[in-house]
Amino acid sequence: MTRWAMVADLRRCVGCQTCTASCRHVNATPPDVQWRRVLDMEFGEYPDVQRAFVPVGCQHCDEPPCMEVCPTTATRKRADGIVTIDYELCIGCSFCAVACPYQARYKTDRARFAYGPPIASEAERRDDRRLAVATKCTFCVDRIDAGLEQGLVPGVDPAATPACVNACIAQALAFGDSDDPESPVSRLLAGNRSFRMHEELGTGPGFHYLWDKGGEQ
Repeated sequence: MTRWAMVADLRRCVGCQTCTASCRHVNATPPDVQWRRVLDMEFGEYPDVQRAFVPVGCQHCDEPPCMEVCPTTATRKRADGIVTIDYELCIGCSFCAVACPYQARYKTDRARFAYGPPIASEAERRDDRRLAVATKCTFCVDRIDAGLEQGLVPGVDPAATPACVNACIAQALAFGDSDDPESPVSRLLAGNRSFRMHEELGTGPGFHYLWDKGGEQ
């Protein structure tokens, strides 16, 4: 089997939000929509205060709550773990947005662009099917599928890898098949301590976060 997953190394992320910018460019999302966003977090007490940058978005869960509440079956989970939205079936009820514990879903009722009229990249990638329906990160599923057809390996070959991973200047993001022990994500998870966001809810997120070395220190 194949289970596509993403890994974010919180020790490497510098909060530059290049992943956010690349996602916006590739998907031509409206100004207030961030399928890949980065949380800026501070914790601790003076003088022992630390700062962390946490990339977030759709977690492509094993048990996606958004899918369970969808009245039209517009939200589905593929065999490879990617959660998709069929814009033709979505009625824009936003039940999925309420059910998602990761605040990863958006709904845009009318076309909006960053600088008034659409710039070239926005016009080229404009998709009016995404108006008045639920939208979210897709793990760049179109790149994955097109790459597989060409014999490319997602997470290894850039043309078949999510745009945010390709763009990360700190190499904090990785992508690959978590069922393949030799994939980039499997190697990272095997050698480091990790956690998944709100894992206690039983959603089985496909997004993992590294925070320390694994094994003996």
